[in-house]
Amino acid sequence: MKLQVPEQIAAIVPYPPGKPQDELEREYGVRDSIKLASNENPWGPSPKAVAAIGASLHNLHRYPDGSCYYLVQAIAAKLGFEPEEIVMGNGSNEVIEFLVKAFVSQGDEVITSHPSFLMYQKIVQVRGGTNQVIPLRDMHHDLPAILAAITDRTRLIFLDNPNNPTATILDPNVLEDFLFRIPEGVIVVLDEAYIDFAEPGRRPDIHSLIRDRASRCGVVSLRTFSKAYGLAGLRIGFGLMSARIASYLHRVRQPFNVNNLAQIGALAALEDDEFYELGLQRNRDGMEFLQRELGLLGCRSYSSQTNFFLVDVCGDAAEFYEAMLYKGVIIRSMQPYGYPNLIRITVGTTGENKRLLRALAECLKELGRV
Repeated sequence: MKLQVPEQIAAIVPYPPGKPQDELEREYGVRDSIKLASNENPWGPSPKAVAAIGASLHNLHRYPDGSCYYLVQAIAAKLGFEPEEIVMGNGSNEVIEFLVKAFVSQGDEVITSHPSFLMYQKIVQVRGGTNQVIPLRDMHHDLPAILAAITDRTRLIFLDNPNNPTATILDPNVLEDFLFRIPEGVIVVLDEAYIDFAEPGRRPDIHSLIRDRASRCGVVSLRTFSKAYGLAGLRIGFGLMSARIASYLHRVRQPFNVNNLAQIGALAALEDDEFYELGLQRNRDGMEFLQRELGLLGCRSYSSQTNFFLVDVCGDAAEFYEAMLYKGVIIRSMQPYGYPNLIRITVGTTGENKRLLRALAECLKELGRV
């Protein structure tokens, strides 16, 4: 078959999906494995969300509400925004696609950091844009280098804040000063997928950043129900932005982009403050426990403003990842991200965290790392 494929599409390396957990168990000869590699919420979704979804299953023959009316109204009331300042997506990934579709043409430039979320650059490449990739400095976004990279072709700047995979966050005052130095025609996208886990004093004032636009660039905040709300399997997220920016995103959005079950589950989860706060506290407790115990094992762990953190395993991280798989514990090697001795661990349940520590101690000893 002879296909006419645009050069930028042919050059894309597909996003590497992980193997299903049961397939990994078969391959490595283990049972009852635990997955602490994808930054999911180990405590699951709100029971109220599960109940609301179950009660709505009889309506699967109907199209979803294309405007996500009730969910948008609830988000607006909870976060202090107007409905016109909110754009819903099939995961916050889709809002990233909307931004690139709306504002990036062939040859336009988009600035991202490395390492950060891989899909920024892939979506830009699909559109025919040019990626300007700035390495992190000391595991943080290098804001001076990003400023220096801006040209008259720059359209978007993506900053995941907190960053994935380093779990670092920008100082709010430094971020605000940075934004005032950005040309008005550039949009800065703050991907705040993990902002729920950050200490309140470390979070930027997203209201003022979006609304106080006198002589300053536009700002977009990306949020998700996948992490703190435990709804990763439903794929639902949203963007907060000026109504003007939102109006352009709606022009490139499909009419029924967020499915009915996702809308219903997200609305119920949003209203369950008790379960949400309990999940955040469990994450803080689990993070503190794991980092303390890892220190006793002789491993350096890095501070985090998310539900995951990096750990130095005193040697080849890919080798350590493989050794952990044979223990039935799935983590993430940071070797592909440029950190050859680091692994990334998602905070799990109490039982998962204890099992992780046992497996990690065994692997450190078996590999001669301690």
